[in-house]
Amino acid sequence: MKDVHEYQVGVEWVGNRGSGTSGYRDYGRELLIHAAGKAALEGSADPTFRGNAERWNPEELLVAALAQCHMLSYLHMAVRAGVVVTAYEDAASGTMRQDGIGGAFEEVVLRPRVTVTDAEMVKPARAAHAEARAACFIANSVNFPVRHEPEIVVAGAAASTAL
Repeated sequence: MKDVHEYQVGVEWVGNRGSGTSGYRDYGRELLIHAAGKAALEGSADPTFRGNAERWNPEELLVAALAQCHMLSYLHMAVRAGVVVTAYEDAASGTMRQDGIGGAFEEVVLRPRVTVTDAEMVKPARAAHAEARAACFIANSVNFPVRHEPEIVVAGAAASTAL
């Protein structure tokens, strides 16, 4: 296995309304994100910054990358721990504070809801989240806290028995 991995993406601005960046309100923030062999992602700025709310913004993509990385790392750790996961959903959120012209994320909170097949798997299923956090390349690359508020549910058990 190779120790260094490289990722190439292209970003193409498609928001020229005819006069380029002649003024702050004169151009669109629409863009396309390309990667070989994949459908383009339609991106824009956050609506707060005159972006298109129907397109993905960079802040959403960062939160999504953290949630996706944690999920994939978690599923691997679950297998290693003998935990059978039958469903996984996350309601992730991020908080960014703007100060002047710049800003930074303060934190991202992941709220995975994991369904396992047996009550005996609840404790190792919970422990697998810490291992997944340690293994997640994206979480290890950011300079803000990535917190986890997991919920473990046993398949077939009533929702009120979530642990």
